[in-house]
Amino acid sequence: MEKKINCFILNGNKNETQDAVNQLKSSGLVNKIFVLSPEKTEIENAESLICKYPFSTETIKLIAEKSNTLYAMVSLQNNGLGVGQFALERMFQVAENTCATLVYSDYFEIKSGIQTSHPVIDFQLGSLRDDFNFGPVQLFRNDILKSFDEQDFFHAGFYSLCLHASRLGELVRIPEFLFTMQESDTRKSGEKQFDYVSANARDKQIEMEKVCTTHLKRIGGLLQPIFREIDFSEGNFPVEASVIIPVRNRIKTIKDAVESVISQKTKFRFNLIVVDNFSTDGTTELLADYARKKMLIHIIPDRNDLGIGGCWNVGIFHEQCGKFAVQLDSDDLYSSENTLQTIVEKFYVEKCAMVIGSYQMTNFDLQEIPPGIIDHKEWTPDNGTNNALRINGLGAPRAFYTPVLREIKVPNVSYGEDYAVGLAISREYKIGRIYEPVYLCRRWDDNSDASLDVVKQNAHNLYKDRIRTIELKARLLKNKQA
Repeated sequence: MEKKINCFILNGNKNETQDAVNQLKSSGLVNKIFVLSPEKTEIENAESLICKYPFSTETIKLIAEKSNTLYAMVSLQNNGLGVGQFALERMFQVAENTCATLVYSDYFEIKSGIQTSHPVIDFQLGSLRDDFNFGPVQLFRNDILKSFDEQDFFHAGFYSLCLHASRLGELVRIPEFLFTMQESDTRKSGEKQFDYVSANARDKQIEMEKVCTTHLKRIGGLLQPIFREIDFSEGNFPVEASVIIPVRNRIKTIKDAVESVISQKTKFRFNLIVVDNFSTDGTTELLADYARKKMLIHIIPDRNDLGIGGCWNVGIFHEQCGKFAVQLDSDDLYSSENTLQTIVEKFYVEKCAMVIGSYQMTNFDLQEIPPGIIDHKEWTPDNGTNNALRINGLGAPRAFYTPVLREIKVPNVSYGEDYAVGLAISREYKIGRIYEPVYLCRRWDDNSDASLDVVKQNAHNLYKDRIRTIELKARLLKNKQA
């Protein structure tokens, strides 16, 4: 059999690396195997390549230099890599049949000694997240590696390579479990959710933003910071602002959320609209009691097919909704009595259609927990609207100029609805930012995203990627028509 693949794997535990090399060597397609390591390592049947930063541009170019076969197999997260039956043969077959620039697959993961299936998702136009999961092994066409000539990065080289491959052809997922890897990060999904905004990730985020911005420019999707004017005199509203809380079965937290709104001190009139999505745990009765005291507007929808986004639509189209619609989740609280005043003032100062604040992470007892303050400082006035397509969320609390939100409307889903609206607004309007924490985000076991299995995580990621695809297509069309 003709040798058509060179393999490049990251060095890990020496015995595990040797085992992975032996498995790869058994394939008749493999020409050479290279082990990437910060220092020279002795692995039988493999050549050592020195690289300090596995995901750097320097490493990618080193792989490209040593790639002299039709394809290069790359594995930059070698944690006990296992090679399935005819796995390389299958990847090669699919690559040849589809002319894919990159092939990846589902895999098995071993966590705490237990092997489970880990499906991944299909790559699409809007798969711009720098943490997109391509599994432990990718097969690149050699010409893709050879044509890669990007800016030097320590962290974003591999991300840049994948976007480079997407511009030159199709990235194909094989929905088969071809490899196995050890998973050392056993944290719950909710604990991993904010890794990208931790203080020590700032340099990495700057690199990733540069790569994504360059990619958008090359495909014609980059937007300039030119926004439509906002006329705040439009329409007649009963109050200046409405806080909107969608809720279902949050008897443990809704009282705290309501009280944090009632305690707000403002120079304008505001109200609180709570959309109660058929609670069954006593939440409805508690809210009804507040409503009798005229402290809030308690709405039970007239239909039973609403997610969080649908409940938002009920709130913003209510006759008592104010000029500005301000978000508060039923788990959370405003951090001070001045939050609402601060948010509304920001609208007038920035002349924007949406305001996004910063928040502090706390436990159920309001004690600060890591990573602390989430301020999304990666949002810049010049490039925030473009970088929004890369990051997985825009921040909280969110507030909207009601006429704009009524025009766009909120997708009737219970995950990513805020992100979809934020992307759509950022295409046409300025978004104002508040970088001091004005919101307390409580994390506890009953949070909807506290502990998600891989199927649910994939569904969430697939939805957000689809939202990005839709938005990116709209931006491509906008630029084409300009």
